[in-house]
Amino acid sequence: MSDCHLRGAGLSYQSDILSAAAEVGEAPATATVLTSCHYIYVDTSFAKQGDKALLLSSDLQAEEWSCLRLVYQIATSSGSPSDPSQLNLYVRFEDESFDRLLWSANEPSDSWLIASLDLQNTSKKFKVLIEGVLGLGNTASIALFEIKMTTGYCIECDFEENHLCGFVNRWNPNVNWFVGGGTSRNSHSVLPQDHTFKNELGHYMYVDSVYIKHFQEVAQLISPVTTAPMSGCLSFYYQLQQGNDNVFSLYSRDVTGLYEEIWKTNSPGNPAWNLAEVEFSAPYPMELIFEVAFNGPNGGYVALDDISFSPVHCQNQTELPFSAIEASCNFEEDLCNFYQDKEGPGWARVKVKPNMYRAGDHTSGLGYYLLANTKFTSQPGYIGRLYGPSLQGNLQYCLRFYYAIYGFLKMSDTLAVYLFEENHVVQEKIWSVLESPRGVWMQAEIAFKKPMPAKVVFMSLCKSFWDCGLVALDDIAIELGSCRSPEKLRPPPGECTFEQDECSFTQERRNRSSWHRRRGETPTSYTGPKGDHTTGVGYYMYIEASHMVYGQKAHLSSGPLRGVAGKHCLAFFYHMYGAGTGLLSVYLKKEGDSEESLLWRRRGEQSISWLRALIEYSCERQHQIIFEAIRGMSIRSDIAIDDVKFQAGPCAQRGCDPNYKKLIERGFCNSLK
Repeated sequence: MSDCHLRGAGLSYQSDILSAAAEVGEAPATATVLTSCHYIYVDTSFAKQGDKALLLSSDLQAEEWSCLRLVYQIATSSGSPSDPSQLNLYVRFEDESFDRLLWSANEPSDSWLIASLDLQNTSKKFKVLIEGVLGLGNTASIALFEIKMTTGYCIECDFEENHLCGFVNRWNPNVNWFVGGGTSRNSHSVLPQDHTFKNELGHYMYVDSVYIKHFQEVAQLISPVTTAPMSGCLSFYYQLQQGNDNVFSLYSRDVTGLYEEIWKTNSPGNPAWNLAEVEFSAPYPMELIFEVAFNGPNGGYVALDDISFSPVHCQNQTELPFSAIEASCNFEEDLCNFYQDKEGPGWARVKVKPNMYRAGDHTSGLGYYLLANTKFTSQPGYIGRLYGPSLQGNLQYCLRFYYAIYGFLKMSDTLAVYLFEENHVVQEKIWSVLESPRGVWMQAEIAFKKPMPAKVVFMSLCKSFWDCGLVALDDIAIELGSCRSPEKLRPPPGECTFEQDECSFTQERRNRSSWHRRRGETPTSYTGPKGDHTTGVGYYMYIEASHMVYGQKAHLSSGPLRGVAGKHCLAFFYHMYGAGTGLLSVYLKKEGDSEESLLWRRRGEQSISWLRALIEYSCERQHQIIFEAIRGMSIRSDIAIDDVKFQAGPCAQRGCDPNYKKLIERGFCNSLK
């Protein structure tokens, strides 16, 4: 690596645990190309398991799309420790009180690895925070050799630097991609000059058929995975020495392993460098695979150079990008881009005021949702169809929505989702209700991909005149990508759903009268939620009133939040159902202050539904948010919270509800000056 001086450019060190920021040493023998350079590391010689080492950059700005590259190594003791070391990279925006986790790794390696991370252009200033957490083992260590941010996309490369922009060859015993050019001439083929500098000193990638032993030997060169949505024109230069015995193709592959061919050579091309332009859309994490398949040892060579990307479409193509906003709806204003196929009884847009007998909508507990009331149908088998907007073909989609079922002795197929292909007038069922708790908002997730344009159709069905009921639908969202990544899902920045743990929330004491993490109903009847707000079957935090005495308090404190100029918005859902319900309060505790200040409070029974609270506040000092629940007069006073989210900026910009001012007047949103 030639950029040894970049190992700490723009970076300073801070640590609240370790006395030394990091050690600087000579490169180990396993990394022979780095012997004249330095690296920075943390290991168990001066730290212990669980200790954190932090690197914080100076203020950065990415007014153009940028790529952040990290050359790192995680070493561990022999064997596979149950608690490996972890390297995390965060982005810290100047107006946010929390850090955004951009990337994380914990796989041990005996060589240097490269992480390539796309940074979308932004006018905000930010800092990069790199955190190393030591794992189990006497020889655990984490090392960084290079941190570099450059203008451009991470999938772009001219192959002039030793790290090859994070591109990797998939090893094959007989045929592989190699670096060509420079002073090396190690092939039996007559290799070209590179395209970048147009001389023998430049570099490119090539694959040669000279060692082919079997029919259809394949060599693959794999790009870094995209980490931000992008769409536009991908271009590159290639050379084919012979065109009859090789096939040069370009594939895209998503995180689920789904391949799609997006380009292929259809002619031998010129003996000089040929330009290829390909429409490339990566709305979700994706990698490029340059693949050469040889039919025998006379396939010659294939060379590749100067991969670049532009957000402008190739050859002035004007295909509109997919819009998740246009394909989603919470029904607060209208039906959005959804419609019904006929007049009369079907899906009705309704609203229920907070009460103890009927659940409100899922969005806020106070708004609108769709209801199919099959009790009022004149005949069994009545079907109400709700059509969504047309979706482009050949894209991976994730459909999420919330539903609630009331009545129905037999719940199977009371709600089903179909895909309607307009060109072929074909409907395919992709989901249906099997069994579900009655009266609870449940989340459904469906991943699908169709080659032709299609529409999502929601259908409610009453199989028998004597067994009909109500079907409710809310918060439909259609996004690009797979619903679940194979990797463990990270919570969104500044958000806690309590699905995996309690996030950064803490309690001074943990006993029967503390806040508890729970799923499903609470033990005491006629109080507490039937399920969580996130999915209906997940976790939430609550106090169990039967374990407390009247007036007893439980406190749940957030982790430290940075003070920044401007307003913050705290959003969360709360559940206060039960005749003896006490108080739920939210306090702000500033660093250095002995007392907390009250931000928000609710007293007594509120609703059988989860209700949304939005609290707007300002604080330029480090601070914490504290949820305080006080037990009421009877055991029917369980109090619960879920889906806590911290956001930058005022709540009015976060879609509090259709009429923000009215909600403030009614006390559902708190705006504090």
